[in-house]
Amino acid sequence: MEKHSIYIKNMVCPRCIMAVEQLFFKLNIPFITVNLGEVVLQNPITNYSTLDDELEIWGFKRLESKAQILSETIKTIIIDFIHYNKGEALKINFSAYLAKKLGYEYSFLSATFSTNENITIEKFIILQKIERVKELISYGELNFSEIAFQLNYSSPSHLSKQFKKVTGFTLSSYKKSRFSDRNTIDKVL
Repeated sequence: MEKHSIYIKNMVCPRCIMAVEQLFFKLNIPFITVNLGEVVLQNPITNYSTLDDELEIWGFKRLESKAQILSETIKTIIIDFIHYNKGEALKINFSAYLAKKLGYEYSFLSATFSTNENITIEKFIILQKIERVKELISYGELNFSEIAFQLNYSSPSHLSKQFKKVTGFTLSSYKKSRFSDRNTIDKVL
């Protein structure tokens, strides 16, 4: 059976998957699976106008170019790994991981991503990790050393320096601020 996929921008969480599933049910478009960033259809679609309009209402967008799809796939892999890794430490070399997972040289992935997103993959990873740090601080279950370990920082000091550089807050002052500047994952750029 031939695979018919639609790639969708801004699908960043399990609720996004549920929203897109409901949208496809509503529009009576049969699908096989819905994953972060991708819907595998039973049959190809010939007219996308209603689907595009409905996706836009929910803050999603259908991607058409291969470069956009590749960039969104990179974002999805990074977000999934950083935010939904089930508490495992992020002991990973992202450049090697992305190259292996996507089957392209990292230099090609990096250039494609930077062109489409106006940010480097490395900076995107840092921003996602900082959002994850904010989330973990708000839960109050881990201390700063445990957070640094979980997100693969070389030390709590390294985490603290990077956090302050990105947010302007020290870890302690952020914790005391009651988490006022958290961003949704799809808005981190």
